[in-house]
Amino acid sequence: MIQNLADLLTRVDSQFIGLPSPTAPRIMAGGHPCQGIYWTPKGRRPKVAFIATHYNVDFSEHYAAPYFAARGFGFLGWNTRFRGFEDQFVLEHALLDIGVGMGWLREQAGVDTVVILGNSGGGSLMGAYQGEAIGPTLQGALTGAARDHYEALPPADLYVSLNAHQGRPEVLTDWMDASVMDEFDPVATDPDLDPFNPDNGPPYSPAFIVKYRAAQRARNQRITDWAKAELARLNAAGVPDRIFPMFRCWGDLRMMDPAIDPSDRTPNMCYAGRPAIANRYPSIGRANTIKAWLSMWSLETSKCQGRPHLEKFNTPSLVVQGTADTGVFPQDARDIYSFIGARDKSLELITGAHYFEDSDTVRETMASLVAEWVKQRV
Repeated sequence: MIQNLADLLTRVDSQFIGLPSPTAPRIMAGGHPCQGIYWTPKGRRPKVAFIATHYNVDFSEHYAAPYFAARGFGFLGWNTRFRGFEDQFVLEHALLDIGVGMGWLREQAGVDTVVILGNSGGGSLMGAYQGEAIGPTLQGALTGAARDHYEALPPADLYVSLNAHQGRPEVLTDWMDASVMDEFDPVATDPDLDPFNPDNGPPYSPAFIVKYRAAQRARNQRITDWAKAELARLNAAGVPDRIFPMFRCWGDLRMMDPAIDPSDRTPNMCYAGRPAIANRYPSIGRANTIKAWLSMWSLETSKCQGRPHLEKFNTPSLVVQGTADTGVFPQDARDIYSFIGARDKSLELITGAHYFEDSDTVRETMASLVAEWVKQRV
């Protein structure tokens, strides 16, 4: 067994990759729209490799990469043009960028079997990629060579969901503070819906939970209604888009009340610390163009929802969920598992927080579980 990360890193090699995309060339300053690091076992050229990508977070140095490389796999920590530019996200172009990484693995790295690792927020992005590679539906906005590339996206051979959110609009809505009364006023609050008002809980009553969940969905829809009207107004004046802020999105009742969707997580915690404090600061989805909202976050219009893509899967799939995760909960993993259309699918709930940052041992256990599942299928 590998004893620690320092020991592990002596057993792997890494290579920087920078490539253009069918709809984004290399910029004049030199940067490529698609960038990542390919991790491999030292001195070897593996035939099986993982690929992981996120909507916004840089996954090139993904924490799991050396763990899988040390076990004999390749691991491409891949970034689309939208790394750090979530406010400009458009799904179809992100999927084209992922296709570039997939193509590089097969054509340049000599990989025979590609395993998608859909981790954290990247779970629904990679699920959308695999679903569209199996059966494309979103190519209507593309033309010419870009459309040809989209309709020929290479699918992966295996799919692993690792502490993944169901979809971008689903997780944002689940985390929204439903008591927000005015999207342009971070202070205005409806006390009857305030999750941090002790009169409401925790513990939260079943009636409050139902009312709160409905109000979260209503908040998402209000933003969408405003976004569509505002975009029409801007376009009529010759303005293509605008940026707008969003506040107070650390309000999932499960973060404060461990009796809802029970697990081993630390109560009253989220990824940014105590929810009551974190909720005062900009967080997930904190800035958007209107088009990015409609493409990524809107329950009505976003194609970044998990279920429609997962249902298309004919790909052997493994869903792994850490039971101490404070932002992805057991029911999220069960829902992802139920949505996956493949017959060969498994669900494993194991010890660990969101990035299995608890210890090297916890990460080793996760990596061994996934590696064994993959080896049984190649």
